[in-house]
Amino acid sequence: MSPSDAPNPPDSHSDHSGPVAPTGHFMMAHPAHVLALGFGSGLSPKAPGTMGTLWAWGIFAMLQYRLTEAQCGWLIAISIPLGWWACSLTAKHMRVLDPGSIVWDEIAAFWLVLWLISPTGFWGQLVAFALFRFFDAVKPGPVAWADQLYHGIDPATDPLAWSKAGWGIMLDDLVAAFCTLLVIALWRVW
Repeated sequence: MSPSDAPNPPDSHSDHSGPVAPTGHFMMAHPAHVLALGFGSGLSPKAPGTMGTLWAWGIFAMLQYRLTEAQCGWLIAISIPLGWWACSLTAKHMRVLDPGSIVWDEIAAFWLVLWLISPTGFWGQLVAFALFRFFDAVKPGPVAWADQLYHGIDPATDPLAWSKAGWGIMLDDLVAAFCTLLVIALWRVW
């Protein structure tokens, strides 16, 4: 079943009159919502993307000594297509192409950054956090391109609109992760 074919959650309205606000009840209505909303970190009224990234950092800090490097890699590899599904479905249920409360994109992308810069201590991770948040929030160059790539789609005329929206949600953060890694690599070489 593709994200665009998934049934609406029990608490959604069938009249499609407008956007659905994310709440704890909405989040718990479907497993995709729990994942996409970062286990509640995306429900923050201020800076949900930053809260999602902090949540990702905390979880990575707990798992980095419990999982092997390969297990971390597999977790991240699985988190990207799983995140696409969850973001697509949650955006559809919220009736918004790129809701700010969806933070799984930040989580998966920041895990990728932390995994690829490991081993590094707190200060190296803090620099990665600051760079990633800069690229994700300011959206310079390629990040802005990735962010805008699917913003012109119309769910009323495009049967794949919600699948595209989910990929668009994930893509700009993966590009922000790439930019973060590029700056760190250049800094290390310099």
